[in-house]
Amino acid sequence: MKLYDKNKIEFNRLLYPTKAMFALLIPIVIEQFLNSFMGMMDTMMVSNVGSEAISAVSLVDSINNLIIQVFAAMASGAAIICSQYLGSGKQDVSNQAARQVALTVLTISLSLTLFGLALRKPLLRLIFGQIEEGVMTQAQTYFLITVLSYPFLALFNAGAAFFRAGGNSRFPMKVSVVSNFINIFGNALLIFGLQMGVAGAALATLVSRIFSAVVIFAFLRRPRQAIVVRDYLAIRPDMSLIWKVLAIGIPSGIENGMFQFGKLAIQSTVSTMGTQAIAAQAMTNIMESVNGIAGVGIGIGLMTMVGQAMGAGRKEEAKYYIVKCTQLGLAGILISCLLVLGICKPVTWLAGMEPVSARMCFEMVAAITIAKPLFWAFSFIPAYGMRAAGDVRFSMITSTVTMWCLRVALCVFLVRAFQMGPMAVWYGMFTDWAVRGVVFFFRFRSGRWMKQTVV
Repeated sequence: MKLYDKNKIEFNRLLYPTKAMFALLIPIVIEQFLNSFMGMMDTMMVSNVGSEAISAVSLVDSINNLIIQVFAAMASGAAIICSQYLGSGKQDVSNQAARQVALTVLTISLSLTLFGLALRKPLLRLIFGQIEEGVMTQAQTYFLITVLSYPFLALFNAGAAFFRAGGNSRFPMKVSVVSNFINIFGNALLIFGLQMGVAGAALATLVSRIFSAVVIFAFLRRPRQAIVVRDYLAIRPDMSLIWKVLAIGIPSGIENGMFQFGKLAIQSTVSTMGTQAIAAQAMTNIMESVNGIAGVGIGIGLMTMVGQAMGAGRKEEAKYYIVKCTQLGLAGILISCLLVLGICKPVTWLAGMEPVSARMCFEMVAAITIAKPLFWAFSFIPAYGMRAAGDVRFSMITSTVTMWCLRVALCVFLVRAFQMGPMAVWYGMFTDWAVRGVVFFFRFRSGRWMKQTVV
């Protein structure tokens, strides 16, 4: 089946030939792997504190992940806008757009931090209801500290997007490596050394995120790189550029937000199954994020390639990158799923999980290992590329509909009608992936995604 026209592509003049493509993608995949692996290590450390602690962290992280997706959406908007300007040869405008992104994400993240601090207790009660009191107490402590890290996380995501938009994915990877080791060392010191429990885990996260934001913006000041951001105090709002970023970021943010709201709805359902089910689902979520790292990393890098190609007017080349990266993502997902399945039992043992929780976790990971290679790459990676071309509304609508009508609805139905355990979450997710993959395939084939105007 012909997905792009080879005769319209100058393969000897590609913006990203194979070597350059891997030079861009590999550091992003490594960074995503370390983030997920360190998240798993984080969970293992907290698991040793007890089921209440891991349950509290899991519940709060379902809120934190919603906020993280908002910041990721803004970073996606930044990467798309800046890469398209760079592709069209407008480096000065790209720098101006980056300054506006930095101002915007700082304003939004500070607002969310103040909101979280002011409404911490009622917010947790509203979302999670009458959970065990010990879990709620630790959840409030963990949320109080992690909410302070929002501005630093937002700034790092934006700064890393600027580097990647210019084709430099190695530097954000290096910063992320150091940051993750700071987090793990902090966990070891504060959780086990000072016996601070979930508060120690939260403080380690806060310190690591402060480090990341400070370093990334210190290096963005340096000249002779694709995107330069400096003179921070002189930045003033430029609404024309801000609206261009928001035109990409808002639909992506809604899409990501709907995912997380859906997960919150699912998490609320899981929270009624008891502490053992919550702990099993928490560890399974971590492992699923680990076995998806190759696909996510390739998708993030694909946005830079497609953005620059579309900015330069090379539409067939953009299609080539989407097809190529989907193939790479499919292979990466298959390998990583098999590896995660292989380490599942040792990880649950090292984490000190209760036998019932460990068994449920392994069963869910085994099911994911079968379904994810079949469906995930087609339902996510082409969408990264099409969003980079500006086709964000279609992706938002499709993902929102499949999330609520398939993933959430099916999960709730299976739990209430058949009293199914946490496996119901994954049956709903597999159905979502399959349907969305079909929809995005036909969208890609139609070529309508290339008709959007970004810059």
